[in-house]
Formats: sequence, C-alpha cells, structure tokens
Amino acid sequence: MTNEQYQEAVNWLFVQAPNYQIDGQKAYKPGLQNITRLCDFFGNPQEKIKCIHIGGTNGKGSSSNMLASVLQEAGYKTGLYNSPHLIDFTERIKVNGKNCDKNFVFDFIQKLKNLPKDIKPSFFEFTTVMAFEYFYQQKVDFAIIEVGLGGRLDSTNIIKPLVAAITNVQLDHQNILGDTIEEIAAEKAGIIKKDIPIISGDENNSVKNIIKNKADQEKAPFIDATLLKTELTSDLKGNYQAKNIKVVLALIEELKKLNLSISDKNVEDGLLHVHQNTNFIGRWFEFSKTPLTICDTGHNQAGLEYVFDQLNSIDKHKHIILGFVNDKKIDEVTKILPENSEFYFAKPSINRGRDPKDYEDLLIDAKISYKIFDSVQDAYLSAKERCTNEEMIFIGGSNFVVGEFLEKNLEVSK
Repeated sequence: MTNEQYQEAVNWLFVQAPNYQIDGQKAYKPGLQNITRLCDFFGNPQEKIKCIHIGGTNGKGSSSNMLASVLQEAGYKTGLYNSPHLIDFTERIKVNGKNCDKNFVFDFIQKLKNLPKDIKPSFFEFTTVMAFEYFYQQKVDFAIIEVGLGGRLDSTNIIKPLVAAITNVQLDHQNILGDTIEEIAAEKAGIIKKDIPIISGDENNSVKNIIKNKADQEKAPFIDATLLKTELTSDLKGNYQAKNIKVVLALIEELKKLNLSISDKNVEDGLLHVHQNTNFIGRWFEFSKTPLTICDTGHNQAGLEYVFDQLNSIDKHKHIILGFVNDKKIDEVTKILPENSEFYFAKPSINRGRDPKDYEDLLIDAKISYKIFDSVQDAYLSAKERCTNEEMIFIGGSNFVVGEFLEKNLEVSK
C-alpha cells in the first residue's frame, strides 16, 4: 500500500460518509440501528474487548488520555478511541499511544465497500466499528472509548463497559441534544447502564441529580468525583485539568475494585507523562516558549471561558488567533474575549468553517483591535511577525483551527 492509496481510501471514507453535514447529507445519524448492524457484520468485536466509556461536553478527551497514560504505566496494553483528529485520521485510534496502523485502515475500508447496500452508516459509525475491530485484533487489555456526541444515541453506546464517566455537561450542539443544560444532561446520562458504575464530574446540582436519578433507575453505583481532594497534577496544562484529574482518579478506584493492579506511583507517573505516553496534543499545548505560543481546542462557551480566564491571568500582551465553525454563536464569544490583546480572525479550511467577514459587525461592536485573514496560517505568520519575545500567541476557537495550525507548523518546529 502506498501513501497515495491510503489517502485515496480515507478520502473515499469522507465522501461516502462525511464527517459533517455536506450538501444536505447528514453526518450525524442518531440511534444504534446502523452501528448494531455494522458491528454484527464484523462479528461484534466490541463484545470481545473490555471497555471504559467516557462522555461529557468538555474534558472527555483529556480524561481519557490521562486514564490511558495511567493504565500504560501500570503495564496494561491500552486502546484509546478519541475524536476528532487534528492532523491525521489515524490519531482517532491508538494503542499505547501509537496511531492506528495505516495498512489496517486501508484494508478495513476495502471491507466497508462490501457492506450490504441497505446499511448506510455515518462517518463516525464507520470509525467506531473500525476502532472496535482494531482493538480486538491488537488484543488490548482495555479500550477507552470516548463518546462522540451526546450519549444515549451515540454509536459508542453499543458497548457494555466496566465503568463509565460523564465529565461535565455544558451547552453545546443544542440543535441536536436540546436547548437546556438539563435536556443535554439527560442525553449524556443515556450511557448509564444497569449495574455499571458511573462517575460524575459536574458540580452543577441539577446535572448531578439527573445523572444520579438515571443511575438509581439502572441500579448503577453513582460516584461523585467532585468530592475528591487531591494534590496530583498533570503535564496536561490548563486550569480546567484539575477537575478532569478527579474524574480519572474516581475511574481508577473503580477499576481497582475489579482487581486491576494500579499503584500510586503508576497514577502519579501516568498523570505526569500523558504527552509522552499517548501523544495527546491540543489542550493548552505549549507549541513554543519563545515567544510563548499556546493552542487549545476549547470551542464551546464553557470551554472558551476556561481558556480565556487562564489567558487573562497571564501578564503578557497577547496575539490571539481565532476561527469558528458555522454553528458558533459569535456574539457570546465576543463578550468574553481576553483583555490586553490583538486579534487575528481566520476561516478554518473546512466546509463548516465560518468566514470572519460574516460576523465582522460583531467584532466592530466589541471595540477590539483585529484583522481578518484568508487562512489560519496567514494569521499565524502575521502574529509571529508582530509578536515580541515578551509577548505571547494563542491559537484556538475550534479543533479545526488548531489542527490546521499544527499540521502546517508542528513538524517544522521539531
């Protein structure tokens, strides 16, 4: 298999089942009918692996990577399924921090081409069954499965995990999950299953009650991670990681009850070596020290508030590169933009990317210093040229902005 053949196969996957809505074709297909038939077609690999299920609005990617790092430190072969990818498709499916083998991806896509015509999966359903099969073939000890969107109707919800967690619930994807925190919480609580422990990391009492009530209905042990006290830290920076660490510690305690051998040193080392163990990037990721250059994939209201609060705590003049997708409520973002900053707005180079000229009236109303660029890279090069070593650069607003930036610059920086 050549790189060209691999790319052609992955492109076929995107065309057959786009990652996002394109030309009226919906990528998100709620319900478990398709994934059930898909898994059955491949011999139900999800039933042959031990899974841990992690959902939530924010923090599920960080939490799943921290847990994977701890399990690896404890000597367990660990599968990790995350989304979206930032640079290469294979980032979504990892074993012990190593991206999924491209030959496997290529071969699996050839099998997908032979599916019965009446099975019409979404992009995410394709990749979910691919992850299950890869983890089964790799004979992982445990597979950490991150929920894609919501919970109740998400294709990952076909698994019966050893333990599950909901990191938190915030407003996001309201057009699909509901208009209120409570409606979204009910959707995310849909991953709770009979007798399977559920960890809750949300401090909001109404969210906590919804998760607990669902747990009670399913006779599932309910663990409130927010009650934990710890001094442990992680190499994943960002003030918000303190809450995620508590979720991870609660998950580890439940896994220990299943006779997993995980020492305190495994936990400490795992939390401190997440980048090294899982190759996780994008969450308060320090791209450069001189000038300080940070990127973060926080993209919904709550995520951006955490990130912008932390930026405000840094006593430096800031050059902030932002881009958004079409469903982003820009008026809410402009209300919380960091102070002492110059802004560089660009359209992410995807179909869903939003042209800053479409919301320039909001930028004018916000009375900020800004420029608009044709690409994320153009915005970065302009910021880099203007930024002194005593100042800093931040890149964010969308997974796609960060992915585009890293794809252009990460290899160059090494």
